[in-house]
Amino acid sequence: MLFENIAYVDENFCVKTGFVGVSGGYIGYVGADKPSAGYGERVDGRARILIPGLVNAHCHVPMTLLRGYGEGLPLDRWLNERVFPFEAELTGEDVYLGSLVGIAELLASGCTSFSDMYDHCEEIAEAVKISGIRANLSRAVLGFGDVPLSENARHAEAEALIKKWHGASGDRIRVDYAIHAEYTSNERTVREAADFAGSANVGVQVHLSETKSEHDGCVGRRGRTPARYFADCGLFDVRATAAHAVWVTDGDMDILREYGVTVSHNPTSNLKLASGIARVPEMRRRGVKLALGTDGASSNNNLNMLEELHIASILHRGTSLDPEFLPPGEALEIATRSGALSQGREDCGLIKEGYRADLAVVSLAKPHMLPVHGLISDIVYSAQSSDVEMTVVGGETVYRDGKCLLFNQDEAIENAAVSARRIAEKLRQ
Repeated sequence: MLFENIAYVDENFCVKTGFVGVSGGYIGYVGADKPSAGYGERVDGRARILIPGLVNAHCHVPMTLLRGYGEGLPLDRWLNERVFPFEAELTGEDVYLGSLVGIAELLASGCTSFSDMYDHCEEIAEAVKISGIRANLSRAVLGFGDVPLSENARHAEAEALIKKWHGASGDRIRVDYAIHAEYTSNERTVREAADFAGSANVGVQVHLSETKSEHDGCVGRRGRTPARYFADCGLFDVRATAAHAVWVTDGDMDILREYGVTVSHNPTSNLKLASGIARVPEMRRRGVKLALGTDGASSNNNLNMLEELHIASILHRGTSLDPEFLPPGEALEIATRSGALSQGREDCGLIKEGYRADLAVVSLAKPHMLPVHGLISDIVYSAQSSDVEMTVVGGETVYRDGKCLLFNQDEAIENAAVSARRIAEKLRQ
């Protein structure tokens, strides 16, 4: 397809106007003049802006089924009293349906890729496969007792997932390894998991210092912070994404920078669960890599990446009292290119020739987007998911004018609601 006379965000996260041509799943042309080559479908770019697809760097996509379930509790009680009992009742079909609903929500906000950590990952992979979105999936591994990783049932599932799905669907699906958290694993599990991830040449995902009690508990148990502990165990020797990092110390930030760990900043979830506010200004000053994530819909309560971008952009101006912190272009880069790099996807996240055509078209013809004094500012501070007209992944239009094009989202929503009600009613008995 050819986007004609359209404002677009260039590789330097500045706005230009011109033509963007897509061919064979990649961006084949970017320029001010109309290309001579034919590109098939022509998209009128007037009153629209083309942005790189947003990347959700930390999610639990099937947890759409738990949206609004277990409100008003701190993380530990929320997990133990509400989430874990609900998840114990989930079937693979439930997870598949919840994943489709979550993916529909992501695509509607211009998100073209997400990183996920959950159970029943085979079913999540099937949902990713049919929907057209990209994803880095990981089976959350726990470890208790002095048991070798080779005898850990969750590890066996993770290993099988890597063998079957890593690089599948034209590399749309990748598989990372995941240690759920420090408090749900032991040192033997983490060390052996780090060795396995290195030998399998996959990245890792982990929850890190999400709450004060988690962080302080690790110091009490191990005499080290979670970041120091994971680094000592070798978990950060491979490409790693650490979710939350709300309570990391200055020294932890230096560790994260030294090992090249990407922190997935999840401001809405951290605020809603009263976990705290990550010290993003200090992370930026210390050179820590940052990406943006929603976490699950049960703690957010949505997967709207444009809303997450807005909150992340303004929150830390308030905490730092610095109105110049995180300019809109830098914020958008964190939500796109940085997220793609956290997934190991070097050829994603930019509108640049030779990069994969992961794109979102956002309408400017709405009252809240006028009068367009600064287009990137409008995306970051004003745009709503309802402004997304088209989401393109690998050159294929997968969402357009309010509908996912590769699966029946209305049917998925109806069936997922049945799944959620069935489990909730059983737990009330």
